[in-house]
Amino acid sequence: MTARYWCELAWLGGPRVEPGVVIEVEGDRIAGVAAGVRTRPEDAVPLAGLTLPALANAHSHAFHRALRGRTHCGRGNFWTWRDLMYRVAARLDPDNYYRLARAVFAEMVLTGIGVVGEFHYVHHRPGGDSYDDPNAMGAAVVAAARDAGVRLTLLDTLYLHGGLDTGSTRGHNQRTPDPTHGYSPRTPGLASGYSPLRPEQARFSDGSAERWAKRVDGLASAVSGPAVRVGAAVHSVRAVDPASIKVAVEWARDGDAPLHFHASEQPAENEQCLAVHGRTPVEVIAQAGGLGPGTTLVHATHVTEHDLALIGEAGAHCCFCPTTEHDLADGVGPAEALARTGARLCVGSDSHAVIDLFEEVRVVELDQRAASGGRGVFGVEELAAMATVAGYRSLGWPDGGTLEAGALADFATVGLDSVRLAGIDDDSTLAAVVFAATAADVRHLVVGGRAIVRGGAHTSINAAPELRAAIREVVS
Repeated sequence: MTARYWCELAWLGGPRVEPGVVIEVEGDRIAGVAAGVRTRPEDAVPLAGLTLPALANAHSHAFHRALRGRTHCGRGNFWTWRDLMYRVAARLDPDNYYRLARAVFAEMVLTGIGVVGEFHYVHHRPGGDSYDDPNAMGAAVVAAARDAGVRLTLLDTLYLHGGLDTGSTRGHNQRTPDPTHGYSPRTPGLASGYSPLRPEQARFSDGSAERWAKRVDGLASAVSGPAVRVGAAVHSVRAVDPASIKVAVEWARDGDAPLHFHASEQPAENEQCLAVHGRTPVEVIAQAGGLGPGTTLVHATHVTEHDLALIGEAGAHCCFCPTTEHDLADGVGPAEALARTGARLCVGSDSHAVIDLFEEVRVVELDQRAASGGRGVFGVEELAAMATVAGYRSLGWPDGGTLEAGALADFATVGLDSVRLAGIDDDSTLAAVVFAATAADVRHLVVGGRAIVRGGAHTSINAAPELRAAIREVVS
């Protein structure tokens, strides 16, 4: 398929936007980009507003969308919220998860998201038994993404334990880790310093890292394609022991696949990890060989100075999810310090308290302003890159997130005609979009050369009624 698009304005990198940009598409790639074309060619599709690379949602749990509006009020914290989340997870099966994920992904593309990293850990039946197809749940997520038109990195997640057991460390030197990280002779299959899975967590686990790797091999062989790739995730150091982390690291490195971790999301996580391992979560991940350019640490909210150095030296990504981190009272991460060390920052909508990457990326900046007392911690082009190219690279699509010849033909157009963006001029367009636009301003989205959103509407899915029906199935 060949197509031409004429962009009223386009962001091609840097702090400025260019007027009159023609994007030529062949198949799923951008064949050429020409700026300064003031008059629209007759054969070009007009895109009124600002066109930029499609947004990249680097961290998603699709089923958490069912919690929106149901968990935001009242007292509590991450740990009380987690219990409510488990109730929804217990209701999922391949059929209703397909319907829910399809509707959630449709909502995402309506907000300009061209690629999503789905941090997927609901693998098996409640109780832990496998479906007849052990990858039935993952296949449902892949089918949902294909129907919705979003590019997908399915981050199949290793999850083995119920948490860190600080009681088992009493009498130990808390700064001296267990050198073997082996299995406890007291509980077969349970790593030393870990508690068993709770009943509601059983369906997340394959029982061992080796069984996880074998299952994910089958998934990757079955579903990988031009718009789908399978990566690896380690749920957290709370849920995966160091020896098992090494298995996931090796799997990802052998397949040149992205590797994601939840890391240092809450202070209690750090305290427990220090008590059991004598190291922070980031230090445990580093010792297991898990830090590198293909690694993304999600949250990294409570990292230490030594953690910062390790992350920066490795050139790892860090994914901030401010709307979720705020909603769960997790804290504000050190975005400026991470970037200064060499970490590459991206963003995700995580629990989908809202799905709006403009909100996520501007809050990264606004949080740093509030914490530091200074403005302009990140340039507007840096913030735009967090929401686009950095996320694509975090998710294993190094040729996405830019508007240039040879890149993936993934781009979104933000209308400039809403009351939020009235009165801006060309020189301030990018800043206005980053700091004032909302997901509702997205008018057009192309993914892999295909128009997925036109005029603010999905080309094939009516997302709102599908969301209502799918959510009713898992929360009623």
